[in-house]
Amino acid sequence: MQSSSYSLSHTLPIPNPRNLSHPSQSLHRYNPLSKALTYALSASSSPRLSSQPSRHNALITLPKLTPEPLLNAFQVKAAADSISQSADHDDDDEVSTSKFQDTLVLGLLFGLWNIFNIYFNIYNKQVLKVFPYPVTITAAQFAVGTVLVILMWTSNLYKRPKISGAQLIAILPMAVVHTLGNLFTNMSLGEVSVSFTHTIKAMEPFFSVVLSAMFLGEVPSIWIIASLFPIVGGVGLASMTEASFNWAGFWSAMASNLTNQSRNVLSKKFMVKKEESLDNITLFSVITIMSFILSAPLSILMEGVKFTPSYLQSAGLNVNQVYTRSFIAALCYHAYQQVAYMLLQRVSPVTHSVGNCVKRVGVIVTSVLFFRTPVSPINSLGTGVALAGVFLYSRVNRIKPKTD
Repeated sequence: MQSSSYSLSHTLPIPNPRNLSHPSQSLHRYNPLSKALTYALSASSSPRLSSQPSRHNALITLPKLTPEPLLNAFQVKAAADSISQSADHDDDDEVSTSKFQDTLVLGLLFGLWNIFNIYFNIYNKQVLKVFPYPVTITAAQFAVGTVLVILMWTSNLYKRPKISGAQLIAILPMAVVHTLGNLFTNMSLGEVSVSFTHTIKAMEPFFSVVLSAMFLGEVPSIWIIASLFPIVGGVGLASMTEASFNWAGFWSAMASNLTNQSRNVLSKKFMVKKEESLDNITLFSVITIMSFILSAPLSILMEGVKFTPSYLQSAGLNVNQVYTRSFIAALCYHAYQQVAYMLLQRVSPVTHSVGNCVKRVGVIVTSVLFFRTPVSPINSLGTGVALAGVFLYSRVNRIKPKTD
């Protein structure tokens, strides 16, 4: 018994007699495991306590418990989440800013397209009223465009292309119909009002459908065919009541539709050949230069040299006024054609077609107001029906026929 008491006396501390009246409390207070846990927790929370164990828990030592690693993990996770949310927010801001900039650029291009086209038609009509030589005017417009293209290439505003002889031969038919298209438009503007010319030119979708079916094998859907009826009917109704109507102006505008849509069909066939394809802006630039080369000798053969200051003075015209308006018209012609090709690279053909319809409405309305063109109610109705058909055509053109 004594040996047992002696060995226990070295293992367990001697209880305090004052705490024997509360057995449970004394057992809890002098429990070695409880004492060690209490000490470990107090040591982790208070750095001032000694890390040396007391004599009451000399036999039981526990590792130091500290919440710092756990807290650090939570802090790292929160910081990572914050950085990730901040990065996602920055990406969203960049995407929204990029979309806003693209929308702004598109709106600016569409606005310039309309403004240049309106100014071209107004100034061109003013020149053709006093200088009725459309072939000479056409050659002058291509001359200004050629100078602008050369300046663009030499100043590195746009990369100068390397064109082979085979490509020039393939582009030549497009240049021919492009020259004829602009020539027939100028002939029509010289004969009838601007509004009537553009009402007739609203029939471009009709020629596009017919030529695409003939040369590209594109069979139109029933919806496209249905949209052509209001176009043809509206143009016919407007022609019956047009005050400035004459057959020369009418057939010139029709020929312009035919040649312009032929150019589009040839461009599609040209773009299909990968080894010969060029981007739209380069293709238009090359066509402009070739059109000038074609139209310059044609104007001399058909109309002679009539654009000299001496001839204009002998005809009683204001030389500076004719030259200034001709230059502005030529500049606007090339500018709106260039912007049209830039838009075609950014938007779908359907969106481009809708924009073309809106542009034509703007030209008709502004020319009627500027030149005070007399318009009857039936004429207005016919023009409106034709333009509504063009808009309908541009919408149903998105519907592709199902292929088995």
